[in-house]
Amino acid sequence: MSVKSVDVLLVGGGVMSATLGVLLKQLDPSMKIMLVEKNEKVALESSDGWNNAGTGHAAYCELNYTPENPDGTISTEKAVAINAAFEVSLQFWSYLVDQGFFPDPKHFINRTPHQSFVWGEKNVEFLRKRYEALSQLPLFEAMEFSDDPAVLEQWMPLVMQGRDPKQPVAGTRVKHGADVDFGSITRDLIYNLERQSDFDLLVSHEVRDFRKRGDQRWSVAVKDRIQGKTTYVNANFVFLGAGGGSLPLLQACGIEEGLGYGGFPVSGQWLVCKKADIVEQHSAKVYGKAPIGAPPMSVPHLDTRIIDGEKALLFGPFAGFTTKFLKQGSFFDLIKSVRPNNLLPMMRVGLRHTDLTRYLISEVMQSHEDRVESLRDFFPDARIEDWQLAIAGQRVQIIKKDPKLGGKLEFGTEVITSKDGSLAALLGASPGASTSVNTMVGILEQCFKERLATEAWQKKMKEMIPSYGGDLINDADLLAKVRTHTLTSLQLAPEN
Repeated sequence: MSVKSVDVLLVGGGVMSATLGVLLKQLDPSMKIMLVEKNEKVALESSDGWNNAGTGHAAYCELNYTPENPDGTISTEKAVAINAAFEVSLQFWSYLVDQGFFPDPKHFINRTPHQSFVWGEKNVEFLRKRYEALSQLPLFEAMEFSDDPAVLEQWMPLVMQGRDPKQPVAGTRVKHGADVDFGSITRDLIYNLERQSDFDLLVSHEVRDFRKRGDQRWSVAVKDRIQGKTTYVNANFVFLGAGGGSLPLLQACGIEEGLGYGGFPVSGQWLVCKKADIVEQHSAKVYGKAPIGAPPMSVPHLDTRIIDGEKALLFGPFAGFTTKFLKQGSFFDLIKSVRPNNLLPMMRVGLRHTDLTRYLISEVMQSHEDRVESLRDFFPDARIEDWQLAIAGQRVQIIKKDPKLGGKLEFGTEVITSKDGSLAALLGASPGASTSVNTMVGILEQCFKERLATEAWQKKMKEMIPSYGGDLINDADLLAKVRTHTLTSLQLAPEN
C-alpha cells in the first residue's frame, strides 16, 4: 500500500482544478499539490475546446442572462454579475501572459465580436429594451445596437445573406468579445504547474473512496486504472472539480452539506463547418433567443471557433438526453446517483419538468436535415453538405431541495463547501469555465480564509487580479483601468 501526503488534492483535470492549483501555487510556491485525472490526458471532458461553446461568457450576447420581467422591463442583474466575473478571468490570464507563464495569447484567446440577433417585431423590441438597459451601465457601455439591415450585413454577413428584406431584424454588438479555447488554457495552466516543485499529476487515476481522519485530514483512495494499484492520499484540502463527475464524488465523501443534491444530465451536439470559403465570411459569435420550452444552455448561436489554431464555424447546441454524467462516463451514472436523501427532489423535478423531457426527446429525434433547417434561421443560404454533426460535452444540471417545491432544477453553477472548509465541490454548468477564476477566488475566500487575510496573500491577489477587493460593477474608473490593460495584454482591443 502506497501513502502520500499533500496540502491540496485536486480531483478532475479541467480548467477549474487547474485554475485553483495555479492560484494556490502563486500564493504559496511551497504548497504540495496533487491533481488526479480519470482520463489518460487532462482537458478531455467539459474543458475540451470542442465540448463547450468557447464564448468567454460575458453576457454581451447571451439573451437568456437578461430575461424580460412581467412588467416588460429587462432584468440585468445576472448579466452584470457574469460580466464582472469574466473580467476577473481576463485579469488573471493577462497576469499569466505578462509573467511569461502563458505563450502568445492567441494560443488560447482571440478577439471575436459578441453579437445578438433576433427577428420579428416582438423580438426586435425586446432586444432594443435590452440594449437600452445594458448600455447605460459601465460594463456594457461599448455595446452597439442596430435594426438597419445594411449595418447588420456588415456585422454578420452570413446571417443576412438570403434573408427576406421585409423581415424585421435587429442586432447588438460588442467588438471586444472573445473566443476562448479552454482546452488550451487548461493544458497551459497544468504545464505551468508541472514545472514547479511539490506538484504531482496523476492521469489514468480514479478516486474510489474518501475517509475523514481524526486530525481533520482527508484520506482519499486513488486507483491506477492501468496498473490497478491503489494509493492513499492524505490531504488537508480536497477540491472536486470533475465536471459531471463531481456529484458522485460529493456523495462519496459524505459531507452533510452535499445531502439532497441530484443531477439532471444533458448532452449536446453541434453542426460544424470547416470549409474555408464559408468560415472566412463569418467572424463573430451570434446568439439568438432559445425556442419556447428549451433549457437555457440550448440558446442557438452561430460561432467562430479557433481550436488548436484551426478556425471553424459551429452552430447549436442541439440538446439531447443521456444517463451519462461524463462524455466518457457510464450509462448507469444517473441511476447510481439516486440516494434516499435526493430521491424526493429528483422526483419532484421530473414531474414538474415534463415539458423539458419532451423537448429533449424531440431534439434527439431530429434528422440532419432538421438541424440544418434550424441553422437556416441564422444562415439562410446554408447547404446541408457543408455541415457535419459533432458531439459536444456532457452537462449535469443541479437538482436540489426546495422547501416550497420539494425540489428544483437549476441551470447555473454552485460551490458546495464542507463546514470546516476542508472540501469544496463545484456542480452545474453555464457560465462555468468563463468565470472559473472568480469561482476559484470564492473558494479561496471560504476555505483559505485565514491565510487569505494575511498581508502577503492580499498583496499577491491584487498583483494577479488588480480589481481584487474593488467593485467592477460600480467603480467605472477601476473598470476602465483594468479593462484597458487586459484588452491590450490579451490582444482583444478593437482595431477601430
